[in-house]
Amino acid sequence: MTDKLYISAACCIKNGKVFINGELEHEDQSHALSIDFLKSLYKHYAINYPKFYKMDSLCKLAFITSELILKNRPIAQEYEGKDIAIVIANSSSSLEIDTEHQQTINDPENYFPSPANFVYTLPNILIGEIAIRNQIKGENTFFIFDKFDTHFMATYIESLIKTQKAKACIVGWVDYFENNYEAYLYIVETNPKGMQLTHDQETINKLTINN
Repeated sequence: MTDKLYISAACCIKNGKVFINGELEHEDQSHALSIDFLKSLYKHYAINYPKFYKMDSLCKLAFITSELILKNRPIAQEYEGKDIAIVIANSSSSLEIDTEHQQTINDPENYFPSPANFVYTLPNILIGEIAIRNQIKGENTFFIFDKFDTHFMATYIESLIKTQKAKACIVGWVDYFENNYEAYLYIVETNPKGMQLTHDQETINKLTINN
């Protein structure tokens, strides 16, 4: 197996904009600061997955980003499910839905907590929905960082592939809290079709944080 790793596709969603492989692909400023932006993207790209409407905002954001990147580079059709890994991070975990749940128990006179708040939430569900949708059965990990750590991610993914625990990885950052959102996912492979950008910190930053 070659030691060279490549980024074969990337998708970034933030500030009402969608970037594919570093290029602006879609923009909707009318919904940029609202959860409605995610619903508008779901309709704009004609995604068909009814469970989308049951997901919390964090999961919706991750799901749409994964749909766009896998449409651009359909690795789930080229690798066995066990050979694809998913590694994602954020800074707020599931704080968005935790805060909403807390509001249901703050007022003793309007007390209505419900376990249903947590049916489609939490980072493990976020990764789970991507895996179920695409029949991905490889390693999946979710990290919590103050900010996206490109050095750690690059090193971690390199280790996964070089130790043959994965042949391809969906990697990135998905964060949503109080209508502040950003998501960037990219795919790492050893011998990809299409785009072949060197897998290093500079390239990762260019395709994600610097968009």
